[in-house]
Amino acid sequence: MTAPSRRRFVAQALTAGAAASLTTTGLAPAARATTPTTTAAQAHAALVTPDDPRYPALSVRGSNKRFTARPDAFCLPATTADVVRAVTDAVRRRRRIAVRSGGHCYENVVGDAAVQLVIDLAAMNAVTYDPKRRAFMVEAGAQLIDVYKSLYYGWGVTLPGGASATVGFGGHITGGGYGALSRAHGLASDHLYAIEVVVVDAAGRARAVVATREGDDPRRDLWWAHTGGGGGNFGIVTRYWFRSPHADGDDPAHLLPRPPADIISGAVIYPRDGMDQASFGRLIRNHGQWHEQHSHPTSRYTGLYSGLVLPGRLKDNDPGQSAIVFTHLDGTPGDARDLLDRYVAALTEGVAATPYITDTASEPWLTATVALAESQDTDKGRHKIKSAYLRRAFTPAQTDALHTHLNSTDHRNDSASVSIQSYGGRINTLAPDATAGAHRDSVLNVIFMNTWQDPEADAPNIDWLRRTYRDVFAATGGVPVPGRGSDGCYINYPDIDMADPSWNTSGVPWHHLYYKDNYPRLQRIKAKWDPRGVFRHTLSVRPA
Repeated sequence: MTAPSRRRFVAQALTAGAAASLTTTGLAPAARATTPTTTAAQAHAALVTPDDPRYPALSVRGSNKRFTARPDAFCLPATTADVVRAVTDAVRRRRRIAVRSGGHCYENVVGDAAVQLVIDLAAMNAVTYDPKRRAFMVEAGAQLIDVYKSLYYGWGVTLPGGASATVGFGGHITGGGYGALSRAHGLASDHLYAIEVVVVDAAGRARAVVATREGDDPRRDLWWAHTGGGGGNFGIVTRYWFRSPHADGDDPAHLLPRPPADIISGAVIYPRDGMDQASFGRLIRNHGQWHEQHSHPTSRYTGLYSGLVLPGRLKDNDPGQSAIVFTHLDGTPGDARDLLDRYVAALTEGVAATPYITDTASEPWLTATVALAESQDTDKGRHKIKSAYLRRAFTPAQTDALHTHLNSTDHRNDSASVSIQSYGGRINTLAPDATAGAHRDSVLNVIFMNTWQDPEADAPNIDWLRRTYRDVFAATGGVPVPGRGSDGCYINYPDIDMADPSWNTSGVPWHHLYYKDNYPRLQRIKAKWDPRGVFRHTLSVRPA
């Protein structure tokens, strides 16, 4: 398999959001809008209404083409002060607000028909070093790949976030943010030092506040809520500051993780022909059991990030692949290739089907990261996604359910998949209540995803994914209830079905799946910092 083809499969795995009565107070006319490269001192917020030629493009900006935003207006702020003015005006006029950074939300938050003003942070994309706070400042509209490039070229550091070129930091960090370096360095939000948030008090006054992780900061609870508490809940984050918790000194090159010099990548590919149900189940269990055994924070394998991608059958006469395993390994240790060989041997043990094992490739970290991120964003379309944390490998009953659904042809598309990705390692060194992200003892994160292009195929494709997920977790009411084998869901892959008793028959509420025992604290913070409920959506935190 060629490197571009391998990256396409990896990308799929890592995949794994009345004008006349809206005032323009505090907002510049649309003609004065600026590009994201304009400095804050020169920029002014633009208000884009339906008669503006930019409105159609803003309506469809986002990765999930199932949803189109048609608010009364889009606000394009350039500074935090612009956001404060826009929120002040919207609250005064009782206009429903939604906020967007990268546009990668998988549910219809921005496109909700009740939303009258969308505050789009795309122009707020600066990345700088703040010597006063000894931390790196990232504006909420900055996209992942641009942040990685800026941090690496400028200071030789990075954040252990996801692998996508266009995901915005604004939403990624609030949900935790994990990726290929997380087993070695934790979640991206574990390195969050401070945030700037535009909040609204009980009197309806909007203001910007800064909250830090310092123990004596009276606003520390607001910082905590943004370390995995999800976006759109407490206010609008405009800026983040990052510094690793135990970093010392004032040399920027030592205040965040340094990525590996080289990455060794490869793939193990199984054709569907010859992969019977027994071998399919064995492969999935091998992958899961290996992670059970090698996800301790002190494991020599914290530098290995892998994913088992299980594509859906294309057509009856074109079976395609049954499984693709990708590997992303820190190539710095002298025995890195030996570690990789041992992993592949454990993965393929007892699997009767014959795989194609690609040649391993060694590339500089940034080269590999950029190529992977850019390839991921080529897969546009209409999406439905679900997630699950696993503490243990899937059971035989679960792998049988996967085999049944992935070998069916009733999903009517060529991009259905279930991806079982590495988790654990340094992520699991924190207590569940140390941050709002409570999932701190899982070893795998699973993404159930379906992508298609034809709007007429929405119903069968969504139904296929719902049935697949329901049957995999049939023993716990159709959802991954926290327990011996599973541990709930990832809030950055929001799924309204978790709040639908037709699909969640477990009796466990949606918020426990996403936040577990941290939810009551999030409710108290919500009541304190958003007492009027200005910031809300289908799966938003409800005040206590």
